[in-house]
Amino acid sequence: LTDITYLTYKNGKRAYLSTIKDAETNEILAYEVADSITMEIVLDTLKKLKKLKHLAQDAFIHSDQGFHYTNPAFQKLVKQMGLGQSMSRRGNCWDNAPQESFFGHFKDETNIKDCETLEDVKQEVKSYMIYYNHYRGQWDLKKLPPVKYRLQLQEVA
Repeated sequence: LTDITYLTYKNGKRAYLSTIKDAETNEILAYEVADSITMEIVLDTLKKLKKLKHLAQDAFIHSDQGFHYTNPAFQKLVKQMGLGQSMSRRGNCWDNAPQESFFGHFKDETNIKDCETLEDVKQEVKSYMIYYNHYRGQWDLKKLPPVKYRLQLQEVA
């Protein structure tokens, strides 16, 4: 699952967070923080995903029908990476709801509004991603954090 959210910090400045979340394990597989919402934010997020060793061969990337995800540059990179692509129907947010839910928890559990600079925002995001993926247990993952849950699934397979 992939999407972008905005992050408002000190004096009304705005940053943007692009994430790719594994729908099975809830793990944030890749993310990018930028001060603008250009195509680079989603392309850079995809490039970070490409570096993963444990990405499934038949993986799909799912998004809404936003400008970034219907853009030929995004679709070309998805194809080059050997991923399938799917998008929500117009006006249907339910299948991307886990991604939106993550953003809600993220905003509740971080102190982005107190960050002074974009670098401060990036550090806050990085700290949260480590916490979320490695330490934050989740009810629907047998109370395990996403990385431990993924490792448990790999042991069974």
